[in-house]
Amino acid sequence: MSETATRPFDVIVFDLGGVLVELGGVTRMLELLSHRLSVEELWTRWLTSPSVRAFETGQCDAEAFAHALLAEFELAISPAQLLEEFTAWPKGLYPGALELLQRLAPHYTLACLTNTNALHWPRICDEFGLLPHFSFHFASHLIGLLKPDRAIFEHVIDQLGCAPERIIFLDDNRLNVEAARAAGIRAYCVVGLAGAVEQLRALHILPPFTGVEL
Repeated sequence: MSETATRPFDVIVFDLGGVLVELGGVTRMLELLSHRLSVEELWTRWLTSPSVRAFETGQCDAEAFAHALLAEFELAISPAQLLEEFTAWPKGLYPGALELLQRLAPHYTLACLTNTNALHWPRICDEFGLLPHFSFHFASHLIGLLKPDRAIFEHVIDQLGCAPERIIFLDDNRLNVEAARAAGIRAYCVVGLAGAVEQLRALHILPPFTGVEL
């Protein structure tokens, strides 16, 4: 019997920030907000923020985003400084990220699904070199859809052309994971590359891999 016939799923979809890519923005935002919000509260506000949603679905440019975000979150920082810092939020790949993808690629279709924007996406493509490792790329600002909205998961299912229960999705945000599960996808909340590796091992779907020590 073939591997495809025996394995329980066909596609692994990775969130990028917080799973394969280390982010530094949460700590900085909490500082700018004088720690008035918890991390969970900040993520909820960020994912539902009108200014963030507009920018990360490609509906406004960076300058408009900066002014709107400053007003919405009442941040004491200039638009220019905000954009400079925001562009640098993705710090780089977690050590072992490319090795993990290379291990999985011969066995599964790989895709990325990320809320991103015109400032971060070029770094992901050019600086981090992630895209060649994925067969499908779902970037929110390019497709006009955003996590955790159900529409983006329905779009992913349609584009992948397989049953949702045969898709694994790894994301570091609980809201996104819950929305993916509601669409029928087998979604798991993981923190960092080590969390992704641990979850894949727990599902007995990861080939031998030593890039991350757990």
